[in-house]
Amino acid sequence: MARFRFLDRILESYRLKTVERIHTVKDVIFKGGILAFVAAVIIWIAIFLYIAFYNTYMPSIFHSRPVHLQFKSCDEEKGICSFPAAHVRLTRKQQLLMVGQSYKIHVNLEMPESPANKELGMFMTCAEMRGKNGMLIDSSCRSAMLHYRSGLLHLIKTLVMSPMLIYGTSEEKQTVTIELFSDFEEDQNHPVTNIYVEIQSRYIELYSATLEIYAHFTGLRYLMFHWPVLSAAVGICSNLFFIVLICTLSWWHLSQIDQEEYSSSKHGKKKEKDERPKYFFAFKGETDESSFEEASFMEDTSKDEEEISSLDLPKGSREYITELTRSESFQNMEEQSEC
Repeated sequence: MARFRFLDRILESYRLKTVERIHTVKDVIFKGGILAFVAAVIIWIAIFLYIAFYNTYMPSIFHSRPVHLQFKSCDEEKGICSFPAAHVRLTRKQQLLMVGQSYKIHVNLEMPESPANKELGMFMTCAEMRGKNGMLIDSSCRSAMLHYRSGLLHLIKTLVMSPMLIYGTSEEKQTVTIELFSDFEEDQNHPVTNIYVEIQSRYIELYSATLEIYAHFTGLRYLMFHWPVLSAAVGICSNLFFIVLICTLSWWHLSQIDQEEYSSSKHGKKKEKDERPKYFFAFKGETDESSFEEASFMEDTSKDEEEISSLDLPKGSREYITELTRSESFQNMEEQSEC
């Protein structure tokens, strides 16, 4: 029997150790899960903050609008009798461009390499930036022309590109890019909503025209646009640092408040414990004094009764004297208690 008891003790000790280890593993897994969840939430918050900052701080880098040129036809002669012009609407909202950001505004003219355009030479292209109420905000004019190509170069290019020219995959045309504004900034009080474009030549020939607006980044925006991965890593790490710092300071502040409340409550309980025996002893003393007075009163009355009984008096007079002494002693006790 002793051997079986010894084995039972060993098995019980192993069982207790196993249960303790299982509880320890459960605690570690639970705490690790909470820590992983909190870390994931903090990381996602940091990423969300960077994305929100990027979308708020970084403007759209490119805007493009088609330019539908219009002109007045001649009544007697062929061709056009007015300058080709167009009103380009940038947006129907309050504004399109970001305030404080510089922009480059270009007009792309798709021109055929026709004899008329080659003989045209230079021409002027003007643009007027207007607000929602038609108010003129800024204007600019730039000159341009077709790129010159000699007859020999034109012949060689035609021979080389002849298969593509025959099948229509290539054309004899040039795209002339005219920079109208190199550093335009939006006015907060008068945002631009429309652009008026005019080509000051009645003999120009065009396939199409396009207005393009490019954001010219500098400083932090330049770094965020040209090095997005590095900027994202630095921004997210900065957000993580500040979020962890704020959480740590908040936790420390709350723990200090809880500790102060616990210490104050503990001090109050201790003070109550110190005050309770005083009242108890005082009450106990009062009861002792009252009981002592009652005992002395009973003792005096018993002595008086013994003295009266020792006298040789009639029975009625003896009882009368006894009652009289009791009433006198009771009155004396009340007077003492009132004092």
